Amino acid sequence: MDLESVDIMYSEKEVADKVKELAATITRDYQGEELLVVGILKGAFIFMADLVRKIDLPLAVDFMSVSSYGSSTVSSGEVRINKDLDYSIKGKNVLIVEDIVDTGLTLNYIKGILQKREPKSIKICCLLDKPSRRKADISPEYIGYSIPDEFIVGYGLDYAEKYRNYPAVCILKKP
Repeated sequence: MDLESVDIMYSEKEVADKVKELAATITRDYQGEELLVVGILKGAFIFMADLVRKIDLPLAVDFMSVSSYGSSTVSSGEVRINKDLDYSIKGKNVLIVEDIVDTGLTLNYIKGILQKREPKSIKICCLLDKPSRRKADISPEYIGYSIPDEFIVGYGLDYAEKYRNYPAVCILKKP
């Protein structure tokens, strides 16, 4: 790891503890129900993998891939679907898993598309939330950490496809 490029915001242990806490809340909230967990690629894959292993419910997983950043550190606001869901969500409890909610524009777009497919419910779980940057009226139901306006990498989050494999959540000093 190139630790000279980053400052650790949340350690590997802090993140693991937070994931366990989120999973316990989700398990409680959906007790007696089945759940379809939809991960938003690529950033959410590590968080989602850890989260679903801690959720004690019958569940299925699916993925969507969308892009709004490219190689920039600022969301373009323009959303492109690269991969849609493989399964129908009609009548299902859907939990969208995101690594970070920034402007909310991408998530708002995704939620709008999925809402038209008639799920039983849609809720959002994110590891990181940047409410100060919100441009869309969207609020995740499950939030790991609310963070200041910093560019974050690690634990699945990247800058130009680098840093995803860092086990901690870090602030990128200089892209």
